[in-house]
Amino acid sequence: MSRWALIALGILPLAALFALLVWSQVKSGTAGPGSLSTFSDSGEVTVVRDEASDFTFELFNGEVTSLSQFSGQVVLLDFWGSWCGPCRTEAATLERVWRSYHDRDVAFLGVAVFDTDSGSRAFLEEFDVTYPNGPDDKGIIAVEYGLTGVPEKYFINREGRTVKKFVGPMDEEVLRMNLDNLLADRAPSS
Repeated sequence: MSRWALIALGILPLAALFALLVWSQVKSGTAGPGSLSTFSDSGEVTVVRDEASDFTFELFNGEVTSLSQFSGQVVLLDFWGSWCGPCRTEAATLERVWRSYHDRDVAFLGVAVFDTDSGSRAFLEEFDVTYPNGPDDKGIIAVEYGLTGVPEKYFINREGRTVKKFVGPMDEEVLRMNLDNLLADRAPSS
């Protein structure tokens, strides 16, 4: 057998294995752009850094905002993608809860990670999302927060500390309970 035939026989199984791995990721929907995972199961995970990193970015409506603009408020920071099935599952819940808490010293801020502009805008329109959202196409904010997948939510208290982190789509009752607990920690200053 020629040398090239032996090399081809050695490479063929590796190529088939690689194709199988890629197919399984696409078929199962467990990875998004850049191998970012999607979480279909929800749960609280350990907060690695409690100081919430400030960032500034342009929202889809053209305004510019920063996390520090919400200082003194309870903040729910939500990382999502229009390509993420679990993000779609929880979108209506997040909007419903936002509408009932936005006048209670609570801010929601959405960050579309590794998404297309058209995909993000279509997602926001489809679910009638009214809280501030902006793109993080290069993943700069996601890296700063140590994002491992979407959806991922960070609960930030009035002092700017990340006190809870959840992965996966949140149940409305759990979301409300966490917001209520943070609101009860300290009454807003007058």
